[in-house]
Amino acid sequence: MGQHRLMSRLGLAWCLLLLLGGSGGRAGQQQQGQQQQQGPVAERGPWGRAKYEVMKKHLGAVGALSKQYWQYLVCRVWKEDCKEKETGKAEEDSSPSPGWSLPLVGQDYLDILTAWYCSFGKCCKTGDCRIVNNITGLEADLNGQLHGQHLAKQVVVQAVQRFLQNPQPEKALVLSFHGWSGTGKNFVARMVASHLYQDGLKSECVRLFISLFHFPHHNYVDSYKAQLKKQISETLRLCKQSLFIFDEAEKLHFGLLGAIKPFMAHAGQVDSRRSIFLFLSNLGGNAINEVALDFWRAGRAREEISVELLDQRLRLELQEPEENVYAHSHLLEENLIDFLVPFLPLEYHHVKLCAQDAFVARGLPYTEAALDEVARMMVFVPKEEKLFSAQGCKSVSQRISYFLP
Repeated sequence: MGQHRLMSRLGLAWCLLLLLGGSGGRAGQQQQGQQQQQGPVAERGPWGRAKYEVMKKHLGAVGALSKQYWQYLVCRVWKEDCKEKETGKAEEDSSPSPGWSLPLVGQDYLDILTAWYCSFGKCCKTGDCRIVNNITGLEADLNGQLHGQHLAKQVVVQAVQRFLQNPQPEKALVLSFHGWSGTGKNFVARMVASHLYQDGLKSECVRLFISLFHFPHHNYVDSYKAQLKKQISETLRLCKQSLFIFDEAEKLHFGLLGAIKPFMAHAGQVDSRRSIFLFLSNLGGNAINEVALDFWRAGRAREEISVELLDQRLRLELQEPEENVYAHSHLLEENLIDFLVPFLPLEYHHVKLCAQDAFVARGLPYTEAALDEVARMMVFVPKEEKLFSAQGCKSVSQRISYFLP
């Protein structure tokens, strides 16, 4: 353990010396030497006195990244070795200003080194320090990798962005993904995790629950409820911004949804207002497909389908009293779900795009004929039109194995 820490510190020291020697100290020394040999720079030279003074000041500031900067870096990364609190005031009173401002110059280098160190280990006791909230990257990846889901892209990006920008949300953000299997619900949930947290699904701030895996027996609902409450509470105490994903949500016992409700409504003992809940469900898939089919038969583009239209259809289906956990738990009636996110059925050309992504991900060459062959392996419905892929893109990657040598 001591050897590992020593190696980490030596690596940081080496990186710091490169920055100091390559961009600050050496350049400053060369500039000083040239000034002594050549004399003052003429006011009307190619740089001019003003630009020369700015460059000189900048080089001098970077060159001053020495003892005080190293001490500050140590205090940021190895807090147990930090003596800044004990000696800070004494040094501040006895020594003159180092000639540089940390927020203006040193902070850039500090952020670089700290990020480099954090890529290998943790910098704090909780996962909060590894929250990135990269909405720009999330939007770009959804645009490039999520096919045929203009509504899901729009709702997810806007909802998450506005929630994170709100300094004091009243409750947790709750999104419920609906659509057929293979349309991208799980893909989007994982992408949200990877762009909000540096460690993605492995982050201490992210919890993924799969209904049939984590809660397989309804006879043990009471035990599951206690475990679920404990796990959510512990995660919220560890990370104020937490992400909870419930896959196959339609198979959850309504008693478990009842146990989650206080956290979604900010009615529990732990503050959950900065947390995000994602529910992934196949419920409502048929209603979504019917709307998409009606648009196609009417000669209208699927991009004309609005969120408002599908929201109305989904709410009607999810509130039907049949064996439906959403209806039993009154999530919609109590306005606990902020957005119902519809995932449209995928068409032939969407499946080809998924096949193309799968070839690229494996580093395999592909042809248009190969993409067509993969798409033709899939089952399409309805029987007459054969318009929508019954499996979406879920098994496309397995089909690629057919083309391996």
